[in-house]
Amino acid sequence: MSDTFELDTDDLQRRMDGAMAALRTEFASLRTGRASASMLEPVMVEAYGQPTPINQVGTVNVPEPRMVTINVWDKGLVGKVEKAIRESGLGINPQLNGTIIMLPIPELNEERRRELTKVAGQYAEHARVAIRNVRRDGMDRIKKAKSEGTVSEDDQKFWETEVQELTDKMVAAVDAALETKQSEIMQV
Repeated sequence: MSDTFELDTDDLQRRMDGAMAALRTEFASLRTGRASASMLEPVMVEAYGQPTPINQVGTVNVPEPRMVTINVWDKGLVGKVEKAIRESGLGINPQLNGTIIMLPIPELNEERRRELTKVAGQYAEHARVAIRNVRRDGMDRIKKAKSEGTVSEDDQKFWETEVQELTDKMVAAVDAALETKQSEIMQV
């Protein structure tokens, strides 16, 4: 029996950071009125028998605020890249020019902007749930240690406070990121 209980708060932090990283990736895929290379990050192309990110089959550029271009390195993959973009749900219509795929970014109308802010809200909620699941896991470990007698009541309160403060900090970061993303989407 160990005499002191030590909760791995670094592990909890790492797992909560993972939820934030996933949220940032999901937010990057949400189209604002501007073109960005990151909007293509979630799109996978069936290349050489496996799903591959677009930036690994071609060079992604943003030559102007409303245009993304992809210079596909392997001519045989141009059709697959175009298909992946069409089926991605980004709402972009690719135009081919040899091995270069041009993606004109249409203006977002008010209705589409509202839809995207709702989607951003859903992504943020998924991140909050993931963070709360990590919190619950931490709290369960503390309770288990208490029932095994490896942690005193004072230490239990200390660790529960630590976990709760970490959770509150991460949820606040999610909320701030959501607010930023929603104002970015609504910006005309």
